[in-house]
Amino acid sequence: MAGTRAGQRRGNLPAEVTSFVGRGGELSETRRQLTSSRLLTLTGIGGVGKTRLALRVAATVRRAFADGVWLVELAALQDRTLLEQTVVDAVGVQDRSARSPREVLVGHLRGKQVLLVLDNCEHLADRCAGLAAQLLPAAPGLRILATSRHALSTPGEHIHAVPPLLLPDPDRMPRGEHLGNEAIRLFAERSVLVRPGFEVAADNYATIARICRRLDGLPLAIELAAARLRALSPEQILHRLDDRFRLLHAGDRAVLPRHQTLRTVVDWSFELCSPLEQQLWARVSVFAGGFDLDAVEAVCAGDGIDRDQLFELMAGLVDKSIVIRQDQHGGPEARYRLLDTLRHYGRDTLRATGEEPVLRRRHRDYYLDVAERGKADWFGPAQLAVFARSRAAHANLRLALEYCLTTPGESQTGLHLAAVLHFYWYSCGFLAEGRHWLDQALALDTQPGRTRATALWTSAHIALVQGDFAASFAMTEECHDWAQQQDDQTVLAYAVFARGAAAWLSGDFPDGLALAEDALARFDTLGELNTTVLLGHSMLIVAAVFAGDFARGLALGRRALAISERHGEQWARAYTLYGVTVAEWRLGKVARAIAYAKESMRIVHAFNDIFGMAMFVEQLAWVHGAAGEAERAAVLLGVAHRIWPLTGTKPLMGSPPFLAAREACEQQARRTLGDHAFQAAFDRGTTLELDQAVAYALDEKPASAIPATATKTVASPLTPREQQVAELVADGLSNKDIAAQLMIAQRTAEAHIGHILTKLDFTTRVQLAAWFIEQRECRDR
Repeated sequence: MAGTRAGQRRGNLPAEVTSFVGRGGELSETRRQLTSSRLLTLTGIGGVGKTRLALRVAATVRRAFADGVWLVELAALQDRTLLEQTVVDAVGVQDRSARSPREVLVGHLRGKQVLLVLDNCEHLADRCAGLAAQLLPAAPGLRILATSRHALSTPGEHIHAVPPLLLPDPDRMPRGEHLGNEAIRLFAERSVLVRPGFEVAADNYATIARICRRLDGLPLAIELAAARLRALSPEQILHRLDDRFRLLHAGDRAVLPRHQTLRTVVDWSFELCSPLEQQLWARVSVFAGGFDLDAVEAVCAGDGIDRDQLFELMAGLVDKSIVIRQDQHGGPEARYRLLDTLRHYGRDTLRATGEEPVLRRRHRDYYLDVAERGKADWFGPAQLAVFARSRAAHANLRLALEYCLTTPGESQTGLHLAAVLHFYWYSCGFLAEGRHWLDQALALDTQPGRTRATALWTSAHIALVQGDFAASFAMTEECHDWAQQQDDQTVLAYAVFARGAAAWLSGDFPDGLALAEDALARFDTLGELNTTVLLGHSMLIVAAVFAGDFARGLALGRRALAISERHGEQWARAYTLYGVTVAEWRLGKVARAIAYAKESMRIVHAFNDIFGMAMFVEQLAWVHGAAGEAERAAVLLGVAHRIWPLTGTKPLMGSPPFLAAREACEQQARRTLGDHAFQAAFDRGTTLELDQAVAYALDEKPASAIPATATKTVASPLTPREQQVAELVADGLSNKDIAAQLMIAQRTAEAHIGHILTKLDFTTRVQLAAWFIEQRECRDR
């Protein structure tokens, strides 16, 4: 799906939602400095426009960076130790290795031409400086453009101080229609957004010029003032600013005048809010990144604000340009965010009221509930919706974990939260971050108990996939010993599962087979069934096949596929199909093996599971090689070579049996083609972008071949009723639930879904859900 996967796009710069005004000289100078400096920091006070300038410069030079221009937003990042992981996430690397995120970055960026835009570094300046000092020598094609309220103070850094806009002369209005001064133009363009038809003319020019001068040419302050035209005239705005300035200048003279000015504008915006809006502004400052109305109601209602008042109060904050509505997420619910400056102001206000501890605890409780609902809903047809919901909550989940691990008496809850998010860390591409939080929580809360034991096997499972076998074994043994001592059969089953997975990945298939059988028998006795249990089935299938028992592997595969079909589970189904494909391949049934591998590829592609894509491309190479299609096998091996670095782990997890299969495939293709032809085909595979690579593997036309504008303008092939059905599928409803929602027969709902899949040339509900979500995002952008 366009716009979400690393490898198919060359950056992640957001589209501009308002016009970029002026700064022509600044743009030219910044571009010039960027050509001669590999680390350029734009400095200046809050609200001066550093971020907008950096994004505009980055957009104008993006063609010079073959491997992309990547924005890393740091304003909401509170845990400084997650800086490197945040950069890893921003550039699209899904790290499944045991290497540190900094090592992953060095490996990923080496040999690439990339521009990193590190935005809002001031609270992480020393950490950002250290990261730049390590990345720049290791990656000669890398340049870094940073924004910060102060310099990073690292060798090789060039600094460009971003000044306010030039101040206008209120006594000299430019002739003609050209406004001339950039501050006046900015005020005019933002005013039109709240008062259509507003113009700067002879009768209001001097007043507007004085407003811009009173605001010292600060873009944020000017935009906030322009937003007030919704309720006030320019003369009223100027009058109120004059009063406020006199009051502030009589206060703390040690504060820089421009800092006083920005504070004045924010103070004034605060006072223009009603008392309840002020209270809500302070309370929503506990959120990081984006949030929705449900979160606001759960966290901010009560103690003076009734729940039924919140919608109108939020609408008032949006109207006053305090809270920004975000429509680009594409979900059914509107999302909001606070600008960082306004969030810090609100946090200061909240602390002054003494409400912060209560609000932060409510915030934690809400996002713990989000995590627990995600865990409960993950095993079923709503997996894509759960992923989208969890991804949108990522910054706030981090904040909730930070609260737990920094607040006395909350470490046990933090351990529980980190473990509950296993589905997210493991299945949605955040293994390294999950391990980070689990390790911190385990080190902080050492009290033996079920919470710790659950966190131990969760972290052990992640460490195993990363290839950190020693740490995984140690955690598994502690978990196993506790479960035996306490006779906790559920935790013991997961510990046995982790032991079996370790044997499986290290190539000890007989032991892996025995332990997997033991774990699955325990799960059956307990009635335990979830995605992890299905992964146990997949492990058992592969272990049986590599042990030579193909018939058993296929029988186990049929059983596991029936379970996934019955429950609407898709992500683990793909890995079950992986095992079935191995069995069919080893039996010589290559056509069937190719069909299964392609179905698996479609599923993991819909989930943006890059690790899964690498695994299944490798598998397709082996199968096509067995079919005598040496050139195609060579291209697919090149494709896999291109994708593996994006996963941040060793190819095929360094597992000896899988590496042996890859080596056999390569040697066979070389013998058939000759070294020169093999290398040419392999190199062709390494040049394919991710979408192109997946399309090649599936024998389909890549989605990227369709112009981006076409995806937004082509009419949907579905009827209005089919659109309704597709939306409910995307929301994770079963056929029975869809029928109840639309008041139709279940057979009718099933028929609609069948027609939709045929029209769109899809084979699974997960493809349909992914398509609908993408179409919704395109409409909302």
